[in-house]
Amino acid sequence: MIKLTVKQFNNSSDMETKITEAIYETALARIEELLPMVTDDTPKYDQKAIELKIMSDIVIEYEECHFPIGNPSLADVMKMKLEQEAMSQRALAKKIGVSPSRVCEYLSGKSEPTLKIARSISKELNIEPSIILGL
Repeated sequence: MIKLTVKQFNNSSDMETKITEAIYETALARIEELLPMVTDDTPKYDQKAIELKIMSDIVIEYEECHFPIGNPSLADVMKMKLEQEAMSQRALAKKIGVSPSRVCEYLSGKSEPTLKIARSISKELNIEPSIILGL
């Protein structure tokens, strides 16, 4: 089995090729062609399955470099959790012991919660402490 990652390909001394936009676009097009041919039942050593994996690795490598996705802000996570829980800002404010306007400031990013309030937000909205602390 050939085990060559995109990073190895990019760092290889005899291969000076970098993943360009043209290579990325070609890989995307080839993935579209391969997807109908490769199913969950296709053996992983099948030529088309291997090619699909290689093309996918190229796309992932290019997108991680050119379209990085940062960590969500506390405000973004809070908004999402409020929506998921169908909880109003006013209800959250009451549960964590602050004014509704203070919750609005947290959601707009104008203000950061104190450690005590951050713990309450984490508990009430079931948000990982690492997100609350911005880690």
